[in-house]
Amino acid sequence: MPNDLISKLEKDGYLVLENLINEEMVSRLSSEMDVWFDKTPACQGDFYGQGTTTRFGSLLSKAPTTQDIVLHPEIMPLIDTFLGPNCDCYQLSLSQAVRIHPGAAMQPVHKDELMWPHQKDCEWMINVIWAIDDFKEENGATRLWPAHTDNGGDFEYNMGDSVVAEMPKGSALIFLGSTRHCGGANISLAGRTGIIFSYALGWLKQNENQFLAYPPEVARNFPKEIQDLIGYRIHRPNLGGYEYYCPSVLLEKEGARPEVLPAVDALQPEIQAIIDDMKREDRWAS
Repeated sequence: MPNDLISKLEKDGYLVLENLINEEMVSRLSSEMDVWFDKTPACQGDFYGQGTTTRFGSLLSKAPTTQDIVLHPEIMPLIDTFLGPNCDCYQLSLSQAVRIHPGAAMQPVHKDELMWPHQKDCEWMINVIWAIDDFKEENGATRLWPAHTDNGGDFEYNMGDSVVAEMPKGSALIFLGSTRHCGGANISLAGRTGIIFSYALGWLKQNENQFLAYPPEVARNFPKEIQDLIGYRIHRPNLGGYEYYCPSVLLEKEGARPEVLPAVDALQPEIQAIIDDMKREDRWAS
């Protein structure tokens, strides 16, 4: 991963990688999602876009071509860099298709990390928005506030500090969970469609419950890398198990949910080393 991209994401809180996927893949993604946009009701509530925006999740099964981009090789090194050092494994927190229709107002300005109301000392989340249409200011392209404009107040900002992430379809906008942003107002005559993938530290609660979006009978048909990403693995130490066992056991054979399983330790090597030292020193009784 080029250091200049890492530096830009650190400095500005966002970056755009243009033309990562070709026209044929964009068209395929669009066709798969149109079926669901046509039957999904418009959003309710000011944040999601009352009556003027359509959103749906479970993208990895509803639009199968998304499986080809959720682990895109140009993007995952950035996720590794920012999230990898602070968890045993990171996870997919959200998959969402979004269409901002003509007449939509600007979304309330926000930071996604506010879903987890707690003090933090590292980045918790990275978002990737894939442009399925050309993103332009007039059709509601994402608006962001560069990190250097953030004075610390979660809801304090100046509109004049914002930038519009215009990009051609097939491009990706990557931004940190700490970056202030919003969907733009659509004053054009056509909808603006994008795909959002959010990646978060593996010990945080997911935005979209991946186990309901992709239950075992669905997830067992995914590649193992995606099964891992949506949470069908243990996050050491001993977090996220099924009957205190790795939840991937539920994917092994259709209809064969084990009645009983042994509880199996899932510890980081450094924790196991401490336990081993305690056993050698006979410190259990002290």
